[in-house]
Amino acid sequence: MNSTILGSIGRTPLVALRRIGRDLPVPVLVKCEHMNPGGSVKDRIALAIVEDAERRGQLSPGATLIEATAGNTGMGLALVSAARGYGLVCVMPAKMSADKRTALEALGAEVIMVPNAPPDSPENFQNVARRLAAERGWFLTDQFKNPANPRVHEETTGPEIFEATGGRIGAFVAGAGTGGTITGVGRYLKRKAPGARVILADPLGSGLAQWVATGVVGPDGSYKVEGIGSSKPPEVLDRTVIDAAETVSDEESFAMTRRLIREEGLYVGGSAGTAVAAALRVAASGTVEGPVVALLPDSWDRYMSREWLR
Repeated sequence: MNSTILGSIGRTPLVALRRIGRDLPVPVLVKCEHMNPGGSVKDRIALAIVEDAERRGQLSPGATLIEATAGNTGMGLALVSAARGYGLVCVMPAKMSADKRTALEALGAEVIMVPNAPPDSPENFQNVARRLAAERGWFLTDQFKNPANPRVHEETTGPEIFEATGGRIGAFVAGAGTGGTITGVGRYLKRKAPGARVILADPLGSGLAQWVATGVVGPDGSYKVEGIGSSKPPEVLDRTVIDAAETVSDEESFAMTRRLIREEGLYVGGSAGTAVAAALRVAASGTVEGPVVALLPDSWDRYMSREWLR
């Protein structure tokens, strides 16, 4: 028995896509991170960042945490804060769903909404969070820079996938929000399963796919998939562990998400569709011998107001 809900973070299932993945040369498996208690992969980094700060003596009882979040890290931090007795402020860009804001406020977090601003703007959500932390003495959890982010995936998510597949992995496919998941899992696989390819699933409109291919960030465009992609590589994203990138349109991402929900019973969000669409391409390419593993980042419950879910 876990002493608190935090003990149930991680050890998520790895399941095969029996219908969507049929007739492909290799199996497509999905890592069900939406089944974490806070509903996303970000539960892992929320706990890891807070525990790291506690070990370093950076958090006193009743401290206030602040994070720039698309929603999921905020949900994870709300979970951890509730269990550990901290306050929480979340700074979110306007493009994020109303469902996320409602959920965070219901969990007791203060939510500050800011315009959709580029990384160099003072109104960018990361810059606002950084400024408020400095002005008010709040602890900035700093998911985009904090090394505890990729480290927890190198220590937990990667080993879980390796163990569940018996070390036989043709490719690992994931999007990049902070870049922590693909970096940490990628580092682990490069050591333990060096034949596995690491593939970035990137929204059409993000500049990261071109950056993976050429080292130069691609043009900044608009897209509706939430929580992944960027016009600037996050600091924790390690390009050296990524072998290639697949660009996926909003339409393909959302169509695949609906299929995951209706054909596989996987209640996931739009970025899961991005990862699986890319994984199916890799599996169909004939370039990998083992199963292709795609990561499902979050649950559908934070997108109920979005038109693409219907």
